[in-house]
Amino acid sequence: MGWRCGGLRWGAGGAELVWRDGGRERRSALGYGRDLGFRVVGERRCTGVRGQVCPLGAVVGGRSTGGQCPDCARLDRSRSVAADTVADDPQPYMVYLAWFGPGMVKVGITAEARGSARLLEQGAVVFTRLGRGPLMAARRTEELLRTALGVPDRVPYAAKRAVRATLPTTPGERDSEVGELYVRAVGLADWPESLERVDYEPVDHVGVFGLAGSPPVTGVIGELVDGGRVAGRLVAAAGPDLHLECDDGAVLVLDTRLAKGWELAAAGDPDSDTGGVTVPVREVVGSDRAVQDGLF
Repeated sequence: MGWRCGGLRWGAGGAELVWRDGGRERRSALGYGRDLGFRVVGERRCTGVRGQVCPLGAVVGGRSTGGQCPDCARLDRSRSVAADTVADDPQPYMVYLAWFGPGMVKVGITAEARGSARLLEQGAVVFTRLGRGPLMAARRTEELLRTALGVPDRVPYAAKRAVRATLPTTPGERDSEVGELYVRAVGLADWPESLERVDYEPVDHVGVFGLAGSPPVTGVIGELVDGGRVAGRLVAAAGPDLHLECDDGAVLVLDTRLAKGWELAAAGDPDSDTGGVTVPVREVVGSDRAVQDGLF
């Protein structure tokens, strides 16, 4: 089928776009201040499951953030920690608190071996680890904290995007809410005995994401379409989102989950009337915080 986009991945060197051709994979590093552009070609195809090609080569709708056909999506969730369908993973897990903006904190778990990758994927501006232990003990602690502290285990992507342009400017301001919840969390008496509490060490991703001084978002790309063009200067990236400043002054978010399964070619010459973007764009308004465009 040729090389198709596999979405965004966060590594030690920052954000990378993943490309797949059957069982082969390559990556291209992204850098802030660089131009990024592409033209969408053909039909969007299912990305398969865990590196395995979809046997049907199924066509997927442009607005799907999963990038999978129903059969591959079911198979993917049949053994997924995030979907709570795995109970026998022997590796140690971490329980964490993630902060996305004022009043926006979630609790979650991730395999210890993944380090900060899970938090970068979610677009967490600040996070701290709370405890370490077996998977099921971590899962029970996650539920305990969700109930006792009143914090969710999922946050809408649209809500995360809405607060990025108005984040507090200093690390101390950004991690204060997480610090207060950490004290309350480790003070609870009902933690499983097998889960070890860990010291408070907040990690701030503002620099990694390029969010300091980045311009406010004016629109969100709703889907990619055959023949559509996207081009701009990469000014920030958080979670699966790329923030692109276009020639016409617009700052658009491209959720790279929408790019999974598409063949992307060189951008070609821009259309002066569109600022180089010829795919559907939704203008950002105040009510966007309530839009449920995917939870994570």
